[in-house]
Amino acid sequence: MSEGPKRDLLSSARSAVLAWWLPVGVMVLAIPLPDAPKTVIWVLALAWMGGACLLNARRCGRVHCRYTGPFLLAMTLPVLVHGTGLVPLGEDGWLWLGLAIGGGMAAIWGLSERLLGRYR
Repeated sequence: MSEGPKRDLLSSARSAVLAWWLPVGVMVLAIPLPDAPKTVIWVLALAWMGGACLLNARRCGRVHCRYTGPFLLAMTLPVLVHGTGLVPLGEDGWLWLGLAIGGGMAAIWGLSERLLGRYR
């Protein structure tokens, strides 16, 4: 067994919950909140998860983390500009952002590991 799986944060339920599932849960719970607190929560959660992905990519070489980390960090920008009203995305803006984030993560995860393997 290579070092990758041993050092992978996703191999431990506790670290996976802390790094990704807890922030996702907090984002979902924030959906009914007004835009200002929801924006802060989503930006912090995305930054936390993006940072965890980059850390995990460095720790174990997990392929999808190399791409989901920057993607999650980049998604803080549309969340920020929509949440502050700078670029309103319409009445369903939060839904579209959530779908883009979730769908983007799933696509990056599936495609990158299918094409490049799990660890590098």
